[in-house]
Amino acid sequence: MKIAVFEVADWERRACLRLQPHHTVECLAGPLTEASAGAYADVETITTFIRSDLGAPVLRQLPKLRLIATRSTGFDHIDLDYCRRSGVTVCNVPDYGDHTVAEHVFALLLALSRRVVEAAERTRRGDFSEDGLRGFDLAGKTLGVVGAGRIGRRAIAIAKGFGMKVVAFDIRSDPTAAETLGFRYAGLDELLASADVVTLHLPGGAETRHLIGDAQLARMKPGAVLINTSRGGVVDGEALVRALTTGRLAGAGLDVVAEEGVLREEAEIFRSQTMVSTERLRALVADHALLSLPNVIVTPHIAYDTHEAVARIVETTLNNIEAFTAGAPRNLVA
Repeated sequence: MKIAVFEVADWERRACLRLQPHHTVECLAGPLTEASAGAYADVETITTFIRSDLGAPVLRQLPKLRLIATRSTGFDHIDLDYCRRSGVTVCNVPDYGDHTVAEHVFALLLALSRRVVEAAERTRRGDFSEDGLRGFDLAGKTLGVVGAGRIGRRAIAIAKGFGMKVVAFDIRSDPTAAETLGFRYAGLDELLASADVVTLHLPGGAETRHLIGDAQLARMKPGAVLINTSRGGVVDGEALVRALTTGRLAGAGLDVVAEEGVLREEAEIFRSQTMVSTERLRALVADHALLSLPNVIVTPHIAYDTHEAVARIVETTLNNIEAFTAGAPRNLVA
């Protein structure tokens, strides 16, 4: 097959050579976009990360495409309806970083609870004043986990190690997991009202878009903390800015924001051939506001990014491609 690998770091190029000489492989540093897709009309397999646009306008320019091997667990950047209609198989990497992402949840939470960023910046200036740096314990607090899948359950296990109580919301309950890990299930409203810290572990897409908005933030405990390492669109950024600036929430730790793709390269707005909606522009302004708030820590979508996790991503992706070639595809996205 002819394979195009997008969003490739230098070290990944070496790993992709494993697919040769049985396949023709082209590695590209940039993402796949609507503007660039026409150059790859003869490609049969593409592998991308989440910054590539795999919507129908892009995929229509790839008439020979047979396989999309996304190097991610999430697949909200892929038009699955188009793939079903066109007979394109989609594979993902379902379990590369359960504990990796869960650990980042607590990196963000501890940075907020102990004011680590502010304290480090202060001492770097030679200021050893303790004023305004008093934090809070995690022990005895209640963690609300929205989405108790693999990552959510790993976060629960870590929370229990800190001595936290845990309540979880999920569309599917697992009584055995609840008993083993020592948490209880509750409705979303009850969770929001009872948790001192809420952490989100949900897929992106229309079903979860703005699941956390003004109404949900108003139900949260005054002074609670929100952590999001899932997808930026799960949270209404404008509503979050309001909750943080009015003091409703004490802080937020975000590894994702709604318009992170545009934030990386804002000039793309002006290169686009289509008008950018007012809604997206408002979301972009909200993201900028979140970046500047002193009670918010934003990291650049790196919760997944450890040496061990990215090695697992590459290995699973290569195995997905080889399995598809052998006629036994694995890790299929329904």
